[in-house]
Parts: sequence; structure tokens; C-alpha cells
Amino acid sequence: MTATRPAPATEPAPTRGDSLAATLAGTGILLRFALRRDRVRMAVWAIGLVLGTAMSAASFEGAYTDEAARQSLIESTAVPAGLALTGPAEYLTDYTYASMLAHQMIGFTGVLIALMAVLTVTRHSRDEEETGRSELLRAGVLGRHAQLTAALAAAAVSSLIVGLLMALSLIGLDMEGTTASGALLYGLAHTAVALVFAGAAAVTVQLTAHTRAASGMALAAVGAAYALRAAGDATGDLAEGGAGGGVWLSWLSPIGWAQRTFVFVEDRWWPLLLCLAPAAALAALGYVLSTHRDVGAGLWAARGGRPRASGALAHPFGLALRLQRGLLIGFTIGVALLGAMYGSVIGEVEGMLGDVDVIQDSLAQLGGATLAESFVSMVLIPLSTVAAVYAVLASLRIRAEETGGRAESLLATGLSRARWVGGHLAVALLGSTAALVAGGLVLGVTGALALGDGGLVGSVLGASLAYGPALWMTVGVTAVLIGWAPRASVVAWVVPVGAFVLGYLGTLLDFPQWLINLSPFTHVPRLPAREMAWTPLLVLTALAAGLLWLGLVGLRRRDLELK
Repeated sequence: MTATRPAPATEPAPTRGDSLAATLAGTGILLRFALRRDRVRMAVWAIGLVLGTAMSAASFEGAYTDEAARQSLIESTAVPAGLALTGPAEYLTDYTYASMLAHQMIGFTGVLIALMAVLTVTRHSRDEEETGRSELLRAGVLGRHAQLTAALAAAAVSSLIVGLLMALSLIGLDMEGTTASGALLYGLAHTAVALVFAGAAAVTVQLTAHTRAASGMALAAVGAAYALRAAGDATGDLAEGGAGGGVWLSWLSPIGWAQRTFVFVEDRWWPLLLCLAPAAALAALGYVLSTHRDVGAGLWAARGGRPRASGALAHPFGLALRLQRGLLIGFTIGVALLGAMYGSVIGEVEGMLGDVDVIQDSLAQLGGATLAESFVSMVLIPLSTVAAVYAVLASLRIRAEETGGRAESLLATGLSRARWVGGHLAVALLGSTAALVAGGLVLGVTGALALGDGGLVGSVLGASLAYGPALWMTVGVTAVLIGWAPRASVVAWVVPVGAFVLGYLGTLLDFPQWLINLSPFTHVPRLPAREMAWTPLLVLTALAAGLLWLGLVGLRRRDLELK
């Protein structure tokens, strides 16, 4: 007699809806928490982009007061270099103040809102895994896709808020050519661009285990999109779809799609669909890739290190340089490319700006015997601003090492706090200066080739070196915040933002002088347009040294955050 084994009980297979609900469990809570954490960052981004849009609109109305000035701007812009710096020539067919704003600003503000979206996604997804918080959260009732969904939703909400605020600001200004539908399209075009690069970040965070690498890859995509847009617009012609052989390049760029809404000219809404489709596809790809890796890991396996570490890693400076070399290389290349872009148009400056009175007046305030020299002294401001961004990022690595618990392991050895911090600060000081010098060198070489003046290389290189003390001041301010108010270290971003707004736009928008003087970058002599002045550089260097010393004192006196 044989006994029969009862068939094992089987549970009903979960439905597709139940499975989806399980993978997204906890998304709402994470989204609310992400928005709560980002309330200050979101406010800063919104205020900066909205005020930048409003001030630019006001500057156009004040600069081009009659039809003759506007026609002069059209003629100076309708050249390859002018279109590369602004946008497609279709806007020039009806150049009201509103279309002028869209033509000249969407390419620039599109890059900024894309940057905001990328940083939001990486901060709430990959950074959570790298710091180990994701593992703790997933130990509870949290779905596999909840964090990525919350990160994407936070980026979407913030970009939508910014886009709507930009639209409301334009409606409130009520300048010539503005319509309510056009203003809404202007704002949503920025939102659509942000969604595309949020999707790109959702993919890059799956590829690597490091937040900085994921952000760097996504930001490289932003730079490539801007370059494609610029190349396509420069090689296109006035008629959309005409004989311009390279206009198709702009159709490969989400920023180009946003510009081809032709806001305040034709108000075409359908290009926004071109943004929504890849945004959804990239987000879906991010979800798929996330199922093929472990929490905290990336799809790309980490490269094995050497059996024996190099001697440089035994020193604080060498270790800090090794940790930040990818960031340094990326920023150096970026500043060099920016210098090449500006240098390539130096030869056309006279033709582009020679008949625009307001531009000549602004450049004349910088001094200089020639328009080209004044132009060089002006474009060194955005180059130094980008270098200042690196200075802040490199300095804030100290805080990241502390909060990540890695500093605790290093300081448990015989390494002193002063030497540990000094290594990172040295990389920030030398790296930011090197990046700016690289940009100045490329600017000088390309400008010399365009003008046929070899002497421009040396003068531009010296002018870029003059911004070194201002960069060192930036590092010093960040060091003081890390040493004495570590939780407020994010305030250091005021320095590079102020450097651009006060130094680049302050003259054009006629800011009061006391306000312009708040930025250390405005005290740098505007070489090669003006004569060298050593006193402000020496004062800035002394202040930078004092701030660095004060920051080290504060870091030695306070307790570190231990894990």
C-alpha cells in the first residue's frame, strides 16, 4: 500500500496591477520627503530662472528702443556665429521684444533647467544608494521602483513649477509681442527640456555606482545637446527646412526642439511632443536597467585597482586629486570648449556688435582700444564663473567625505585634520585656476587664429590668470562655511551665481555699483581691455588666505559628524 503525497498548496499568481503597486509602494511618502528636502533648492532655482528671464526681458526693452536698433540687432545676429549663440533664424522674421527674448534665452535657460533636473534625479536616487540610505529604506515596506519614481516625480514637479512661474512673469511684464498662450508655451518648453534630461539621468544612475559619475554623464548629454543645437542653427538658413545643410543637427537636440516651438512667432506646440516621447522612453529604460543590478551597484563593474597603490595616494593632496580627477578633467574640457566657442566668433565681433549702440556702450565701460579686446574681457566672466563652480564643488567634497563617514576612517590614522582638509583645498585652488587657464589659452589661440594676431594668446592668458585670486576667494568662503556652519555650506553657491549675475549682467542691466562690488570677481582688472592693477589682486589674495585660515580654525574646533 502506497501513500499518496498531497499536492502542495499553490498561491494564486499576483496580478499585473498588484505587482505594479508593490514595486511603487511608498512612492508618495518619498516624493513628499524629497520635495520637503528640496524646498530651499527649488526656491533658489525658481527665483534665479524667473528673475533672469524678467531682467533679460526688461533689458531688451531698454536696449532696443526703436526700429533702427532692432533692425541692427537682426542684421548682426543673422550670421552663423550669431545664430550659434542664440537660436534658429526663424525668430528674426518677427522680432518683437517677446520673440527676441525667446530667441536669445531658451538655449541658455534650457541648459540651466536641464541641470536642475539632472541634479534632482541623481540626488534622490543614486546618492541615496551611495550613502547607504536606500538599503535602510528598502528594509521596510518600499517598492523596488519607488525611489526612482519619486526622484523623477520631484524633477517633474520642480520643472513644472519653474515653467509656470516663468510664464506668469512674462504675462505680468506685458511686453510687446507677449500673449498668454505664448508665455505658457515658453514656460512649458523649459519643462519639456527638463523632463528629457531627467530621463537621461534615470539611465545614467543605473550605469555607475557613483553619484558624480552619473551626474557627469547626464550633464555631458546636456552639453552635447547644446552643441548640436548651436551647430545646426549656425549652418541652417532663414527658411525652415531650406538649403542649410546642417539644420538637421538641431533636430537631434531637445534644446533645439524647444526653440523650434518658435514662441511668440508661430507658437507651435507639437515640438513638445518630441520631448515627451524620449523623456518617457528614457525613464522606462531606467526602470528596466534597474532590475538588472543590485542596490548600491551599477551595471558597469568597478575597475580593479592596482595591487599596490602609488606613492601619491599616501599623501592628502594625492588622494584628493585622485578622488576629484574626473570632475577636474570634465570641467577643464568644458571651460576649454566654452573658450573655443567664444574665440571662434572674435573675428566677427566688429560686424556683429559694431552697430549696436547699447552693446558698444556696455563694452566701452570695460575700457579697451578695440572692440575685440573689450569682448575678450567680457567673455572671461562666464569662463571664470564656470571655474568658480568647480571651485565650490571641489571644496564641498570635504563636507561630502565627512557626512559619508570616509573622513572618520582617514582621521583615525595619524592624519591630522589640517592636512586632510588642506589636500582638498589645494586641489580646489589649483584645479579651478588650471581650468580657467585652459579656457583662456584656448580662447586666446582660437581668437588669434580668427584675427591673425598671435599676440592675443599671451594677453588673454594673462587676463585669465588675473581671476585666480577671485577663485581663491571662492574656495575661502566655502572653507569658512564648512568650518563654522557646515549645514549652511550650500550658501557657497551664492559666489559663482553672483559672479555671473553681477559681473556679466550687472553692467548691461545697470545695477547699482555697491551691489556690483559685492562680488570678488568684479574687482579683477578687466584685462586685456584695461591696464593691469595689482592692488585689488593683492587684497583679494590676502582675503582668500585669511578665509582659508579661518575655515581651518573652525574645522579644528568643531566636532565632525561621525557614522
